[in-house]
Amino acid sequence: MNTLPSYASTGEKVWFYGFRVLCGLIFFFLVAPIIVIIPLSFNAQNFFTFTKEMLAFDPAGYSLKHYQDFFTNSDWTGAILNSIRIAPVATLISVSLGTLAAIGLSNPHMPFKRLITAFLISPMIVPLVISAAGMYFFFSRIGLQGTYWGVVLAHAVLGIPFVIITVTATMVGFDRSLTRAAASLGANPITTFWKIQMPLILPGVISGGLFAFITSFDEVVVVLFVGSSAQKTLPWQMFIGLREQISPTILAVATVLVALSILLLTTVELLRRRSERIRGLTPG
Repeated sequence: MNTLPSYASTGEKVWFYGFRVLCGLIFFFLVAPIIVIIPLSFNAQNFFTFTKEMLAFDPAGYSLKHYQDFFTNSDWTGAILNSIRIAPVATLISVSLGTLAAIGLSNPHMPFKRLITAFLISPMIVPLVISAAGMYFFFSRIGLQGTYWGVVLAHAVLGIPFVIITVTATMVGFDRSLTRAAASLGANPITTFWKIQMPLILPGVISGGLFAFITSFDEVVVVLFVGSSAQKTLPWQMFIGLREQISPTILAVATVLVALSILLLTTVELLRRRSERIRGLTPG
């Protein structure tokens, strides 16, 4: 209920308004640090604080030089290219394997389903440093440590759980009588998958792919263990900028990443609503 009825008691009114005030404070607490970064990225000085000119809204206190440095500095552009080379391939692997795993796990006759599910989503639960250390020792033994494919496979492992969860949620409302009908009409399993299942679970697949892409694009701990200087991604360069150079360009990079995250999460929400409409549910 979005509105308070006229017959509500005093306690109900206190709870109604108090709950909304509490939610607003929590939202402000979470969003405020992100909002502060955006105006700071336009600082004309090499400071991480608001200058007198900025507080006075003097145009001289604002500049695009940090964005210019981001798009022209070879260190930053090289990191962007590495992230673009790694994230899409890792996402493709995550979507392919995660979708197949989700379809298999959605089968009610799947043995040891809970155990297998727990194992597959464990990269989300295990602390990232432990996963990174384990990948480092394993990849070192098989010659993948410090290579492009080593970083791609490591990021794919981190992205698969997101695909499994989103596709499995989409499969909850899937009508299996459709696949049985297709099989009775002579369709083989591959044709049934592409013609029947995939169009219905596609919103969940795309949503999982977007989460996997964000995970790969923003990940820094695993790439520090598994990668080398040749695979220096954008988050890695941001880490270096904070620890070694204290570069204000990080503020511009953070603003760009925030805008990208908002765009991707908006897309995920639109896909979720579309998935609910396809399954005959009312989008909430």
